[in-house]
Amino acid sequence: MKLVIQIPCWNEEKTIADTINSLPKNIEGIDSIEVIVIDDGSTDKTVDTAKNAGASETIRLPRHMGLAYAFSTGVDAAIKHNADILVNTDADLQYPSSCITDIVKPIVRGEADIVVGDRLSHKPRPFSPIKMFLERLGSWIIRIFSGTKIKDAASGFRALSREAMISTIIHDEFSYTLESLLLAGAKKLRVANVTIPINKPKRKSRLFKNIPQYIIRSIITITRIYLMYHPLRFFVVIGMTCMFAALLIGMRFLYFYVISGGGGHIQSLILLAILVTMGFQCIILGLLADVVAANRRLIEQIRLKQLKKML
Repeated sequence: MKLVIQIPCWNEEKTIADTINSLPKNIEGIDSIEVIVIDDGSTDKTVDTAKNAGASETIRLPRHMGLAYAFSTGVDAAIKHNADILVNTDADLQYPSSCITDIVKPIVRGEADIVVGDRLSHKPRPFSPIKMFLERLGSWIIRIFSGTKIKDAASGFRALSREAMISTIIHDEFSYTLESLLLAGAKKLRVANVTIPINKPKRKSRLFKNIPQYIIRSIITITRIYLMYHPLRFFVVIGMTCMFAALLIGMRFLYFYVISGGGGHIQSLILLAILVTMGFQCIILGLLADVVAANRRLIEQIRLKQLKKML
């Protein structure tokens, strides 16, 4: 089996060499290991340092495209290299390279398609109580929407099988972590968790400026991707909510109609009509969106079959 370790990086001249040198050289069940560095428009000597450290290949993006684009570029490169397993790790040494051996094992044994490094189950706790709460809340939401048993949805330390690689299509420009899990749920891929420690951060995260910004971007990502893959369910829930609210308002109107003999409360009828119209429109919109989603799934299946023939 062939393992490709990809390292997306942006101005990581100080740590990229240590990251590459710390990677395992031999793993049981793996015949060959290659290291691909995806340089996301760095302005320092990240690329030269990576080459000197022994990277198998360096891919230089023309400008800073963002983590999601760099990740997708690495996935495409791993497919071209005919990799059986892809491991994604950070260039800032946050994830211990020794844990790569652990996260590839479930795929080598044929037990999983995606393995995610679970930081939240490790003791001592890696984050502050507030961040632990937010991380666990976010992972719980992803479990609900994706149908997977993910424990640490925001962890970027993960391994993908060939099936998962060719099934991964990232649309979001912010990050790949949440979208790839929602996609895994839609594609019925097997997701496993491996508890890992993390090293102390050497710098602040450059993915987001503050926690509120990350939460807002994550909510937008979850909503958009869920809408892409489950539009009928999304719009029917909204439509039925409007219909139920209209029913309650209608019952209220009838109550006062009987009590007061039919006088007043015309505004309730107006609101009822608005809610019924909105509910009906949402259901129709969901049906139309579901047809579009079915066409997209068909195109993705054709792409998947073509890639499998090429490999």
